Amino acid sequence: MRQKDQTETGPRAARAAAAARPPLSLPDAVRLTALIRMKRLAIGLLLLMAVVFATSFALQESYPWLQYVRAAAEGGMVGAVADWFAVTALFRYPLGLRIPHTNIIASRKDEIGASLGEFVETNFLSEAVIRGKLESLGASRRLGAWLSQEENARRLTDEVAVAGAGLLNLLSDDAIQELIETVARENLLKPEWGPTIGHVGARLVESGQQHAAVDLLLERAEGWLLEHPEAFGRAVSQRLPTWLPGFVDKLVDDKAHREVLAFVATARADAAHPLRQAIDRYLVEVIDDLQHEPAMIERVEALKLELLDSARLRDFASKTWEAVKVSLTAALNDPSSGLRTGIRSTVMEVGGRLSTDPALGARVDRWLADSASYIVRRYRHESAEVITETVARWDAAETAEKIELQIGKDLQFIRINGTVVGALAGLVIFALAQAVVALV
Repeated sequence: MRQKDQTETGPRAARAAAAARPPLSLPDAVRLTALIRMKRLAIGLLLLMAVVFATSFALQESYPWLQYVRAAAEGGMVGAVADWFAVTALFRYPLGLRIPHTNIIASRKDEIGASLGEFVETNFLSEAVIRGKLESLGASRRLGAWLSQEENARRLTDEVAVAGAGLLNLLSDDAIQELIETVARENLLKPEWGPTIGHVGARLVESGQQHAAVDLLLERAEGWLLEHPEAFGRAVSQRLPTWLPGFVDKLVDDKAHREVLAFVATARADAAHPLRQAIDRYLVEVIDDLQHEPAMIERVEALKLELLDSARLRDFASKTWEAVKVSLTAALNDPSSGLRTGIRSTVMEVGGRLSTDPALGARVDRWLADSASYIVRRYRHESAEVITETVARWDAAETAEKIELQIGKDLQFIRINGTVVGALAGLVIFALAQAVVALV
């Protein structure tokens, strides 16, 4: 009773497993149809040989020449059955009989996967093979020709824009703001400002860059004096004694205005004016103090800490990232933006250079070959293990079916050839035996 239950549950389990498998893809369905057709042809030849054998065996007493036909048909049947057994033994148990060394693919699936992975690793994932293939491809030239076409450059730019916009959405605003704040602290707060400002200022003064600023200040001062004489007069009058008569205030205001205006005009016109020289001396002193005077350096550091306290720095990081993110998102989403136009033109320019500059192309090809060689050298074993692990995860029966779909049609030719070769061998053996008997 137990044996009966096991016999009944076996086919039922197989049918359930087959029903659980995903439907065949269109290429596999085509392969399955071709496999079934070839199996029917091989079985048809076997049946034909059986019919010929039975007929010739029955009539060979009346027609002696049919002995040769019988021998050929007998050899054909033997070859067909032998090759049927050999082909079937690869994928399943012949007639369900658990004969040793049959159902080879299913029973040795893991070993086959390991051997296949080792074969791929040894013969395909080698530095010599990969480097030779890349060098023969001329990858830089092909890539350059593809990138230099406007349509391809536009398509690549669109993909980069989509990927960039998606990346901006994935990024954590808090993390980016914290990063900006950290960078600002490291590069703005940590270094001393005084010596840096003093060093830069010294170079500016040595090159005379301050003269343009002095010219601008004098020009603006002269313009203000010409446009606002009353304001200047009130500023002077407020500093005179209150007991002076009003006309004296007016005279003093006018005199002071003319003198100051003339002084400013003279300073503008004379590059060696004492005012300019005094400003230069003052700047030199301040710059020297910024670099070497501890008190001045401390004052600058105190001002720095006041300007960039934690709250202000955090607000700066937040507004900076928000502005950058909004600008980048808008530019990436606008096909006519300057950013996307620049990316597209850069892509086409790189493509043109790769196509026309042999030296650059050689460097790119060498870099690609070196990179691929490093990847193969570093990860060849892990890459080959993908094959081994994938085959190990397959169901044994499903593995046999997959392989049979791929090569089963060709293996059926073995059965057909076995039938034909067996028939010829049987005929030749029988003919030789008859010749030997006749000679004896």
